[in-house]
Amino acid sequence: MVEGDTDQNQPKYTDVKDDRVANGDSKDHPLAGGVVALSLHEKSLDHTQAVLPPPAPGTTGNGSAAGPLALSKQHEANSGTVGTDPERGVAPIKADFEQAIELTGYGRFHYILLAICGLVSTSEEMDVISMSFILPSAQCDLDLNTQSKGWLNSIIFIGMMFGAYIWGSVADSLGRKKVLIVISIMNAFCIVASSFSQTYEVFMVFRFLNGVALGGSGPVIWPYFAEFQPKSKRGSMLSFMAAFWTIGNLLVAGLAWLIIPTGIGITTPAFTYNSWRIFLLVCSIPSFIVAALLLYLPESPKFLLSQGKIDEALAIFRGIYVTNTGKSKDQYPVRELLIDECLREELEAVTKPIKNKYKRMLYDILDNSKQVFMSPILKFTIISITINFTFHIGYYGLMMWFPELFNRFDEFTRAHPGVEDASVCQVTDYVVGMGSHSQTGVCSATIPSTVFMESLITVAAALPANVVAVLGMDRLGRKFFLVFSTMAAGACSASMYFVTNQHQNLAVSAIFSGVISMGNASLDCLITEVFPTNLRATGVAISMVAARLGGIIGNVVIATLLDLYCPAPTFIVAVLLAGGGLMCLFLPNTTRTALS
Repeated sequence: MVEGDTDQNQPKYTDVKDDRVANGDSKDHPLAGGVVALSLHEKSLDHTQAVLPPPAPGTTGNGSAAGPLALSKQHEANSGTVGTDPERGVAPIKADFEQAIELTGYGRFHYILLAICGLVSTSEEMDVISMSFILPSAQCDLDLNTQSKGWLNSIIFIGMMFGAYIWGSVADSLGRKKVLIVISIMNAFCIVASSFSQTYEVFMVFRFLNGVALGGSGPVIWPYFAEFQPKSKRGSMLSFMAAFWTIGNLLVAGLAWLIIPTGIGITTPAFTYNSWRIFLLVCSIPSFIVAALLLYLPESPKFLLSQGKIDEALAIFRGIYVTNTGKSKDQYPVRELLIDECLREELEAVTKPIKNKYKRMLYDILDNSKQVFMSPILKFTIISITINFTFHIGYYGLMMWFPELFNRFDEFTRAHPGVEDASVCQVTDYVVGMGSHSQTGVCSATIPSTVFMESLITVAAALPANVVAVLGMDRLGRKFFLVFSTMAAGACSASMYFVTNQHQNLAVSAIFSGVISMGNASLDCLITEVFPTNLRATGVAISMVAARLGGIIGNVVIATLLDLYCPAPTFIVAVLLAGGGLMCLFLPNTTRTALS
């Protein structure tokens, strides 16, 4: 079960040379005879300096203290050597993508990248999970019952299904960074608009549009972040970024606890803007911040290589090197890129004439969509769809209902002060038959603070699990964590049927939150790495469509069965989680391997 390091078959490489240095010629050369010739323009290098911080004090603005670098005949004979230091007068080197990333060092740039990309994940999770805290508070304002709550939970996933495919395909055609900025702005404005909605129908519309925007976040941010990571650190850093989902959950639970019970806001006969709406407005702030911060990051160099923009990719490598080391851009040792056979074919494809960029974009979207359902990628696509579907039925199907369950337990306890033991099904029967969800019940939007405290404890339980995932993902492997976490989460789901009081329910919910968080981190790593670069965002997007469909079914089915036949949801979720997790055994090992 534990994945070790694996050696990949060495691909055939094509030299991509800096002809300015080797031949004294600064002209670009087209693709010809399988050889890609690269000319490094100072203009493209200067562009990277505008994106990333300048060299550290003590270095020259346009070169190394050791003088310009030049190719030597000795280097031509030993082009595979990696790790030479140009400051010592050693010739520059050739490197493939993975070596080029390694030679940029690991430091300030990657930590800034983690913070910004992590905030994207935080804002996404805040927007999705915020609804679970709004439902108990908005049930009177929007006249909600259990079924309408289930559809409100689900409508964002319906939007995300559309958005995942659209934005993922566009990102594989136009670039990761541009798409991330657009969807962050769209997401922020949709949240603000939904907070002003006064009816259930209008609120549903803006939640759907919110979902369309959010649908592009996951399929784009994970490939974007992964394509900056060296293979030795990719698993741990992707797990680290997955921890920002937990931060999003904690922020939502904390903000809900601080804002919703206060009763702040204004209420008039024509317009209401109360505490849960103010809470929703505050949740939009991270999306505005993300849109601004993304402007300071470069495009993915892996994506640029797949589009034939090789000099721009190398310029970004140099910029990362400057940010990480504080040295001059000319001290970055790589002057020649080795292009494998697969990437060379992609480069030839992007040079085929298509009359305008919009036709090219449409052509790329359709072609990418077709390729992920063709051999040999078809196997990866089917398995990733299956795992995401089953996993997210459990993840969102239970996680988004925990605050509602906590609120139901609290309502039952207040109505039966002398009764200490009650199962989830007994509590549900009371709330639906005689309590606030019955036809004769009086609607109450007052949520006790204990509900928010229990929700905060549940999401906080994921923090130590995230630490374990970060430390072990590159040691034990993606498959180990995914199988372990889905089996454990399935056991937790089944055991919810047997809890007999509020405290046991909280304990099982917290354990479920922790193990499902580890599974989420490993699943994101595995699905991101299994697809090739030119299809990565599209493949992840299609997997995310399945994930959103799982979220929809999970919420609608659990909402319906919870009231009609209580034992069913917990056991259905248990079987799906365990069965889906085992499917990962049919995927290749991607631990510490180069991105294809």
